[in-house]
Amino acid sequence: MDDKLKFSLLRNELVDNQSAWNRQEKRVWFITLLTGTCMLYSTRTSMPLLVPAVAAEAKWSKTDSGTVLSSFFWGYTLTQVVVGGYFSDRFGGQRVILFAAIGWSLLTFLMPNIIWQAPFFKSYAIPFIVTIRIINGAFQGVHFPSMISLTSQNLCSTERTSFFGLLTSGSAMGTLLTGILGSFVLDYFGWSYVFRVIGFMGIAWALILRYYAMAGERNRIINVSRLCVNNKSSIDNVPWLRYFCRLSFWACVLTHACEMNCFFVLLSWLPTYFHDGFPHAKGWVVNMIPWLSLPPSTLFAKYLTSRLLARDWSTSTVRKIIQSCCFAVQNVALFIMSRTSDFYTALICMTVIIGGTGFHNNAVTVNPQDLAPSHSGSVFGLMNTVGAVPGFLGVYLAGHILEVTQSWPMVFSAAAGINLVGWFIFMVFGSAEAIV
Repeated sequence: MDDKLKFSLLRNELVDNQSAWNRQEKRVWFITLLTGTCMLYSTRTSMPLLVPAVAAEAKWSKTDSGTVLSSFFWGYTLTQVVVGGYFSDRFGGQRVILFAAIGWSLLTFLMPNIIWQAPFFKSYAIPFIVTIRIINGAFQGVHFPSMISLTSQNLCSTERTSFFGLLTSGSAMGTLLTGILGSFVLDYFGWSYVFRVIGFMGIAWALILRYYAMAGERNRIINVSRLCVNNKSSIDNVPWLRYFCRLSFWACVLTHACEMNCFFVLLSWLPTYFHDGFPHAKGWVVNMIPWLSLPPSTLFAKYLTSRLLARDWSTSTVRKIIQSCCFAVQNVALFIMSRTSDFYTALICMTVIIGGTGFHNNAVTVNPQDLAPSHSGSVFGLMNTVGAVPGFLGVYLAGHILEVTQSWPMVFSAAAGINLVGWFIFMVFGSAEAIV
């Protein structure tokens, strides 16, 4: 047998059946990547937290605020599938994560200077800030595809899903960090120091990644072999046409986009909603309490999914039930929020809406693993790219609605209507049967 062929077979067998990382390396990389995801979301949610204070100082309108908030997702959608996945497979996910982390950390740290210098551009002040936000989003867009690539190159097939799933919980941790620490710094030191502190923490994490986690890499020959693992999952070998021709694929993608519209609109506008409607409310309360519901709801939905599958319910039925729970609790809460003026009712409803995302994380979010078990990373990347589109369309339109109508109920009603569209699509066309 040809030596190259023997090496290829041995390499694939190693990673499919045995982790390339040992137990210590798994622990180091898990803690490092979990912390990195936390810092990623902390920097991402810093602008939504601070936009009321920044807008008041810079005299931004609601449309300006919506443009600045949504522009992040313009860059975020551009780098997920091709840049994040391709470069991670080619050069190593850890290197792409490191390069990107330096970028989004520095831009966050320098954001006060960027905002202060923007008026010198006169009529181009907002476009200048928007450009920086797009670049920031592009840096952050590679993080999750790179983590998928890194874990798939170093973990056996039975470990990848649970390992990556646990890493995504860092997003809730990062949002909570911004809500607690960011609110405290904002109240006592001002908005510029929030960017400084969170940006500095991101830079510190990048140094830990480079000089601690990556310092334990094995010799270059093994590293090069890891980068070539699972070529069958690369973008070039994914049978996209077969996926594009199946309604279940589009049901997964479009339902995810509908749910992400609700999530991103609230992620971006939640601090402004409470700031405008309940100006005397404590910032750390409104920016922390709603996000506390996400981890337990995710675990409960995971438990419920396991119980239903253990009772021999079909995977397709279980996915639809869990996703229906997500949309049901969110739409009931959105309906109540659009008609209440009570602070505690609004806070409870917002907590329920964020918690509903935990059900989505155990339904449509994992559906790519059902539909494309051999190409789940690539399909997930495409799904997440389409899911990020509402990040700039939905967030911008919410700002435009608020500018024209001053109506939060209209924003909530629009989100509920889009949720209903997503629910209908998944109920009719959704499936968990493998396409390839």
